[in-house]
Amino acid sequence: MGAPAFQSKAVAARFAEYDDAIRTRLLELRALIFAIAAENDEIGPIEETLKWNEPAYLNPAGTTIRLNAHKQADDEYAFYVHCQTDLVDRYLQLYGGQLRCEGSRAVIFKRDDGLPTEAVKHCIAMALTYRLN
Repeated sequence: MGAPAFQSKAVAARFAEYDDAIRTRLLELRALIFAIAAENDEIGPIEETLKWNEPAYLNPAGTTIRLNAHKQADDEYAFYVHCQTDLVDRYLQLYGGQLRCEGSRAVIFKRDDGLPTEAVKHCIAMALTYRLN
């Protein structure tokens, strides 16, 4: 699963700062974001930038998704959505047995565990279409 080239040198530089294992996992999430956007005409183009020094993905139809290593554990990484959405509550209702969430914005993964790809793809799609629903 591929993703386009980085849209900015700053984002590419930020990804280069992560350790190899976390970078690989974050790039997997990045590729999913772009793949989902490409599959859904309603989503529109994705803007890739940094917000709070975290890779961030924005589009007019949705809410921002940010990616980062989890600050509380070296072997975890996460994607974040805007805390004033109800997305994390919806994620837990749908995938509480598969996803670990924190607060109202974070979906956290262990670096060495398999990614629950179908659940994560649906969650990303929900974020990228948040304003449409």
